Amino acid sequence: MPQYKVKVKWGKELYKDVDVNTDLEPMVFKAQLYALTGVQPARQKVMLKGQTLKDNDWGNIQITNGGTILLMGSKDDVPAEPDVKPVFVEDMNDAELASASNLPAGLNNLGNTCYLNAVVQCLKSVPELRSALKQYEGAVVLAGAPSQSITAALRDLYQVMDKGHNIPPILLLQVLHIAFPRFAEKSESGSYVQQDAYECWTELVRMLQQKLPSKPNKDDSPITFKSFVEQYFGGSFDVEFKCTEADEPPSTSTENFLELSCFISQDVKYMMAGLQSKMQEQLTKNSPTLGRDAVYTKTCKIRRLPAYLTVQFVRYVYKEKDKVNAKILKDIKFPYDFDTYELCSPELQKKLEPMRQKFKEFEDKQALEATSGTGKKPIEKKKDVKYEPYWFEDDLGSNNSGYYTLQAVLTHKGRLSSSGHYVAWVRSPSNPSMWIKFDDDVVTPITLEEVLKLSGGGDWHTAYVLLYGPRQLEIPESSEIKIEPSDKNGTNQSTPTS
Repeated sequence: MPQYKVKVKWGKELYKDVDVNTDLEPMVFKAQLYALTGVQPARQKVMLKGQTLKDNDWGNIQITNGGTILLMGSKDDVPAEPDVKPVFVEDMNDAELASASNLPAGLNNLGNTCYLNAVVQCLKSVPELRSALKQYEGAVVLAGAPSQSITAALRDLYQVMDKGHNIPPILLLQVLHIAFPRFAEKSESGSYVQQDAYECWTELVRMLQQKLPSKPNKDDSPITFKSFVEQYFGGSFDVEFKCTEADEPPSTSTENFLELSCFISQDVKYMMAGLQSKMQEQLTKNSPTLGRDAVYTKTCKIRRLPAYLTVQFVRYVYKEKDKVNAKILKDIKFPYDFDTYELCSPELQKKLEPMRQKFKEFEDKQALEATSGTGKKPIEKKKDVKYEPYWFEDDLGSNNSGYYTLQAVLTHKGRLSSSGHYVAWVRSPSNPSMWIKFDDDVVTPITLEEVLKLSGGGDWHTAYVLLYGPRQLEIPESSEIKIEPSDKNGTNQSTPTS
């Protein structure tokens, strides 16, 4: 595979050791230049020895190691604010409208790539992941190293998106296709076929898991992690197998997880019921007491909660007759605030109690202020608010209360996993009362009420993957705050003093 390193001259800027792979379309190289300079591919004029590079083929241009390529073109001007802003809620206050006029960047659809766009937008909502990616120093290497290339490409994509312009995720798509050729499958017409967004989510997270190192715990903590993903997205179960046909002692073990699965049956109407149905199930395995296969009850209880909890709705069943993954359209309600206490082991429940008591005291105080008329209705997130740590002191990246708040929803519209359309719905980081709908490059503000209607029951967008973040406890302004030095994760560990 022809792989070169060249210099790129753009105005007064000179970029060294830029990778070029002439086995891939020139548009991939132009996407790299876009990530470096912010010049949209459509505005680029790329020249080498008097020849201009086309979008679809390299022509007679000869690339050599150390050669200099000339890039001409300017960045896009900052888009002017639209004369008429879309308003979706009559009671939006001025602060919300102001926030809505400064929406984040969308992602252009490159032909049935909405599945990738939706996953990228949902994962972007995790600030700790963004921070870990910024610290990653690997580079995109198109000839192999898939985990490195995907991690670096996602980092570069987020950096360009932070500039506020819609962007085609060309480079990330190319390295994804190289790492997982099934995502590059094309139809008879030559266009990409639709892919399953949950499969894409799983593969991207697995690539990040291999490359992003964990954040250090306290020096005296016995808890260690191999990766950032395990630390902030990973949990573990206590698992018990008990034979229902013989009086034998139960066997116990532990299992790790990166998401919880919500199974859908005729009796399931709520997400919690779907989760519980999977965490206690019956299966058949060999009984050493009976000397034959017997029925066992498998019971799982969570022993470690991650800061960010992924919930996947198991909405597809394979129909042998039609050879397709058919979608279960049933309405399954999911909560905005999610309490996992009932799913936890007794040992973890005991550890969660101190922070849960703090939440109760805070809520009781708010209720008292509301009844006395002294309470203030929050309009938007204040910049100077300080929060209690959401993790256990010896377990950075965990959840110390069991409480979560919905942060992102990935939905699917359609009846089959191989068709339809995927969209991301993300809570605004600057204004928690507002949500943002990312329909590829169409970005619009919406309300929580609209998000909670994504529970299914018809052909409208249906929740497929949910991402919950830690519910954070605000430290009252009246408390005397002791600011500890920032930890290596860049988070101020603020605690009230007595």
